Amino acid sequence: MIRKKSKGTPTKPAKVSAKKGPKKEAEKATPTKKIQPQKSRAWDNLLQPILKKYENKKHPLDYKNRYQLLVMTLLSAQDSDRHINAIAPAFFEKYPSMKELAAATPTAIMEQIKGVRNFGNKSQWLAAIAGALIDGEIPNTMQELTALKGIGRKSASVIIRESGGHAEGIIVDLHVVRVAPRLGIAEGDKPDKIEKQLMEKIDKRNWNGVGMAISFLGREICRPSNPKCSECPINSACDFFKQIRK
Repeated sequence: MIRKKSKGTPTKPAKVSAKKGPKKEAEKATPTKKIQPQKSRAWDNLLQPILKKYENKKHPLDYKNRYQLLVMTLLSAQDSDRHINAIAPAFFEKYPSMKELAAATPTAIMEQIKGVRNFGNKSQWLAAIAGALIDGEIPNTMQELTALKGIGRKSASVIIRESGGHAEGIIVDLHVVRVAPRLGIAEGDKPDKIEKQLMEKIDKRNWNGVGMAISFLGREICRPSNPKCSECPINSACDFFKQIRK
């Protein structure tokens, strides 16, 4: 909506600040204005550098098969991939397949994951999943995966992507929640709303790749503090970078 100027009100001249020398590095600045998502940009083309860079990069969870991928993805929710990678060897030595896990009680499972965040619920969920998938056949669709205890859309999309399945959503982890609004492709801090915005702007053929591409960018370059903007391969398309360069 265009505001009408009120009649008879003189326009104040803008204050011009004196130059104080060269601009500081982009990484040190913080934009003050709220970044609004851009709807008209060709995001599939703009994101090509990171889509290509991270196309075949495996998820940081160090899984060996789909059973391990499912378990580790569930355990990593609200926890770090590094922590889950550290406890995984002992867990899978105790429960090498879905068969052994199905024979375990939630209490026994809990003993193996005590240091994991929300370990009480996660032990219950793992026991329920193992009971439901006793034959070892792990589903690979969004509907079937999210029907399992403790598996949400993000976890399901991780499993589908790492299994080479057909994407039905986009991975939105904590890194994507931070980076997508910085780029200007989405706004807000709710994963489900950010995923919806990404799905509206990105061609479905790129859904499997774009979530982890943005996530890897956030892990390696677009850090929470002191982001390495000058090293970013898509800084020319980034609203955050444009604002701090002003």
